[in-house]
Amino acid sequence: MERDDRLAKLEKLKASGVDPYPAHTKRTHTVAETLAGFTDFESKSATIVLAGRLMSQRGHGNLTFGHVRDGSGQIQIAISKKEIGDESYKNFNELADVGDFIEVSGVCFLTHKGEQSLLVKDWRILSKALLPLPEKWHGLKDEEEILRKRYLDILINPQTRELFERKARFWGSMREFLVKQGFLEVETPALENTAGGADARPFVTHHNALDLDVYLRISVGELWQKKLMVAGFEKTFEIGRIFRNEGMSAEHLQDYTSMEYYWAYADWNDGMRLTEELVKYVAQETFGTLKFKIKDFEVDLSQKWATYDYRQTILDKTGLDIEKIKDAGEIKNKLQDLKVEYEKFDEVSKGIDQLWKYCRRSIAGPGWLIYPPKVVSPLAKESAERPGYVERYQLILAGSELCNGYSELNDPVDQDERFKAQAAMREAGDDEAQMHDKDFVEALEHGMPPTTGLGISERLFAFLADRPVRECQIFPLMRPKKVED
Repeated sequence: MERDDRLAKLEKLKASGVDPYPAHTKRTHTVAETLAGFTDFESKSATIVLAGRLMSQRGHGNLTFGHVRDGSGQIQIAISKKEIGDESYKNFNELADVGDFIEVSGVCFLTHKGEQSLLVKDWRILSKALLPLPEKWHGLKDEEEILRKRYLDILINPQTRELFERKARFWGSMREFLVKQGFLEVETPALENTAGGADARPFVTHHNALDLDVYLRISVGELWQKKLMVAGFEKTFEIGRIFRNEGMSAEHLQDYTSMEYYWAYADWNDGMRLTEELVKYVAQETFGTLKFKIKDFEVDLSQKWATYDYRQTILDKTGLDIEKIKDAGEIKNKLQDLKVEYEKFDEVSKGIDQLWKYCRRSIAGPGWLIYPPKVVSPLAKESAERPGYVERYQLILAGSELCNGYSELNDPVDQDERFKAQAAMREAGDDEAQMHDKDFVEALEHGMPPTTGLGISERLFAFLADRPVRECQIFPLMRPKKVED
């Protein structure tokens, strides 16, 4: 086995007095810096010390070529027996393997084919790899193996590396935009006594020091950030991890990164304007374009964004008027007629949500879903113009919802009543209904100014990249690999 061969080489290195895992390197330049200053380094015969992973190795008698890669790039190296001596040359060819981390010092030169290279004067091992790298063209193919060994996927597939570099730009540009708009970045608790801010099933864990069960948060501090509005802050945002103990799909995960902002003295119209600017800015900074192919849709973020009225859209696409629905059975019959697979429900509000999910599938966007009914929006402010409906908006792209914002409910009596209604739904078996947060109601009783808020998750990045959201997580959660006897 190749691992056994490498272990034998490891022992030989140790026996010869070589530390195969030294703590320090004398690197003077990165590969990118070397290539950028190559002509100057070559003319001055400057000694360059590089450190990186040996990616290839091929011998030609008394000359061996290879490639060394660090985090900035890759360069060819040439190792000559004449330059480094018989013993060192023999050790490189017999004890060094592709995948090892090495340090090489030498001078820049051009090969007869014109390739920028480093003529090695000395080398040493930095980290002996005991397992081989996947072959470039015949390596990781199994989807589960790719996700489980993401470190190898990133190493051998430039597209994967670029994906996560783009994802970093995605969150970086979002943070940059909000800070420029005067928002203060905050951090709120990830462990909560009451899981609030969304309709979702939380994860439960035990806090040993306090001897109580707590929940991992299901929103990026929605109720906490609203308390900050009570405290006098006017613009806050948080980018952080949230946890929802729900099903998996191409669009849904159990733990993922999301952003929420809250803006005092602003309403949902202000929020829609700002969020459109935010999404366009982030898309341009991350992908360099506002035009995207997402699933089977062509999406152009630069065009005028449409609006989709919740009630009217459902009426147009299903023939049902949600104001005239009498019971959940009526909705189930319609979904069956439409040949729609749907999640089990008994409440009319849950059924209405299922109807909307069917309707949105054919909407390319970009545009805003507006005026959903109050019964599906326990934290949004009711519209004065449309009683029974709320000032809530969701970005629709390629048949899915990519953000959620609204004019925040700041009436403590109304909020308390809605929490009680949600609590009754939980007692009836709906474990995604919201919990009654008495502390939050008390905070509202001290007074919260008119406020708008928005939540937007990494699903937006996955959609713009046209990839399943799980593939866009650098290390997605996997079942433990079965250990063979």
